[in-house]
Amino acid sequence: MAQQRLIVRFQAAMSDIRADDWDALVAPDLPHLSHAFLDAAETSGSVSTDTGWLPCHVTVERGDALVGVMPLYQKAHSWGEFVFDWGWADAYRRAGLEYYPKLVSATPFTPATASKLCVAPGDDAAAIRKAILTAVLSFAREQSFPSLHLQFIADDECAPCEAAGMILRQDCQFHWHNAGYTDFDQFLAAFTSKKRKNARRERRRVAEAGIRPDDLRATAISDADLADAWRLCSYTFAARGHTPYLNLEFFQTLRDTKPEALEVVLARHGERNVAAAILLRGADSLYGRYWGSDRDYHSLHFETCYYQGIEHCINEGITRFEPGTQGEHKVARGFLPVRTASAHWLAHPQFAAAIGDYIEREAAGVDQYMRYIDGHSPFRAVDSGDAS
Repeated sequence: MAQQRLIVRFQAAMSDIRADDWDALVAPDLPHLSHAFLDAAETSGSVSTDTGWLPCHVTVERGDALVGVMPLYQKAHSWGEFVFDWGWADAYRRAGLEYYPKLVSATPFTPATASKLCVAPGDDAAAIRKAILTAVLSFAREQSFPSLHLQFIADDECAPCEAAGMILRQDCQFHWHNAGYTDFDQFLAAFTSKKRKNARRERRRVAEAGIRPDDLRATAISDADLADAWRLCSYTFAARGHTPYLNLEFFQTLRDTKPEALEVVLARHGERNVAAAILLRGADSLYGRYWGSDRDYHSLHFETCYYQGIEHCINEGITRFEPGTQGEHKVARGFLPVRTASAHWLAHPQFAAAIGDYIEREAAGVDQYMRYIDGHSPFRAVDSGDAS
């Protein structure tokens, strides 16, 4: 019997999609792609027309079964994506062309790699991915969107995107990987002597200041502590002139609907919370999101954002820790460069050609940068004997 044809639809909200059906297609290691996360972003107002994000998610059905999904938004700006195209938008403006609104497939405000072309296990992945890309590109052309962007895509999505006529762009982040460490001291033992002493000195300074960081699972986070953590993190955004992308209601909702996905590090001085880091937890990965403190404490950023997360991963047997975008200072704390990818389609042929040429040259720079960073790894050579 012939296989039923695929039906592609566009959905105006996550609430229009059954949570169990969506989550069955999403890897458990991707809390930021879960129905609870995306729905909380919408119901909290963090994602809305007011904030420049209009949901138009893609679903693919075969008969009565949901077999494919893609998060998709109409965007009125480029904030909260972390794949920077401000220069492209400015070039359009100077040419008298409109760059916005554009179509973007991304997990809002979360620069972490995740499948954007999600497929039911055991189904025809190639056909479903092709159906999604064909439908979305047709939608972009019919509605006169100037561009389509798939941000932080999985490795196995690069080829389908390229086959659909999209341009692949490379960048890099800094991730920590668990080499089976039994404790934090064993992790530091892999460092060169100089880097190891520096890390220990940073942790000691926090302790000597009388600051005690606590790692809290969502089920142990009170309303007051969560509000305090969000308040402290908002100071980092305030320094840049705006408020956090994800509001307090979002984190309260996520704590209540998907508590296993949320962790908070609260640094306390006496009975007062002085710093916080908000993280997401997947099945086998940890993702850093927000950080902030009420004033500048020596080395507390490194302790709260990095060392506490690494120690937690070691204790829990978590294999990967992604602390967020950018930041070469992460390298000295054990985070090494990892390549990331995005895919882009631009309707204007001349701009598409020019941006494609730019991306090709940019990729060479990314390669050179990653080689340079690799040369500054804190890890000692295996046979160096440097274990002091």
